[in-house]
Order: sequence, then C-alpha cells, then structure tokens
Amino acid sequence: MSYWVVGAMFGGSEDQYEMFLRRGYWYCWTPGQPNIPPEAHARFQQVRIGDRIAIKKLLGRGSTEIEIRALGIVTDIDIGEWRIYVNWLVPGLSRRVPLHGCAGSIHGPFEYNDEWTRQVFSL
Repeated sequence: MSYWVVGAMFGGSEDQYEMFLRRGYWYCWTPGQPNIPPEAHARFQQVRIGDRIAIKKLLGRGSTEIEIRALGIVTDIDIGEWRIYVNWLVPGLSRRVPLHGCAGSIHGPFEYNDEWTRQVFSL
C-alpha cells in the first residue's frame, strides 16, 4: 500500500475540494489535455486500489506548511479519464504539516514508516 498527497486547486484559484468529496473522486487533467507534467503522469499511473490519498492545500507563497483537508482510500482508477475514485473517510480536516515538497498536483508514493507520512495520514 502506498500513500499519495494531491491538490484540489485548478490553476491555483479554482477550488475543487467540495466537488471531489461530493462525487467521490480526484482528478487534475481532462483526457487529451496538453502539457501534463511527465512526473505527474508517471505518479498517476502508479496509484493502486487500496492506496491511501490525502487532499492538501497550499497555505500561501513562501509557506513551509500545507493543510491536509481530507483522507481517503482509493477504490478505483480510470486512466483514460484521469480519475481516481476515492472513499473519502475523513473530510473536513485542517491539519498543518510541513510542505515536504508537495506543491504540485500529485505526490508520492510515500511509505507509512516515514514520520511525515504518519503525520499526514494518522487518524
């Protein structure tokens, strides 16, 4: 099992958090969209059913922390639609953790034996 941290802001200003929770998924790109960063593409394809996922929010320019907003379990992955379906078990969080390089759309895989991962995903 791996752990992933994802964003919910499109273009840095369109917050998709509530929609992701309501519809039970996460996505960041529409099919056929140009300029998907290669590292994000590679990470997306590593996500597996049963993995853990957290929605994060950046706290402003120069911040050394992010806010963890929701925790869930991956239930399905649709590579063609760039969608990860999630059972959002713990919505409504406001947990601050160190940035840990997680400024982009999708980060991981992280392992639970790492202290930072435990801070993010502890219940």
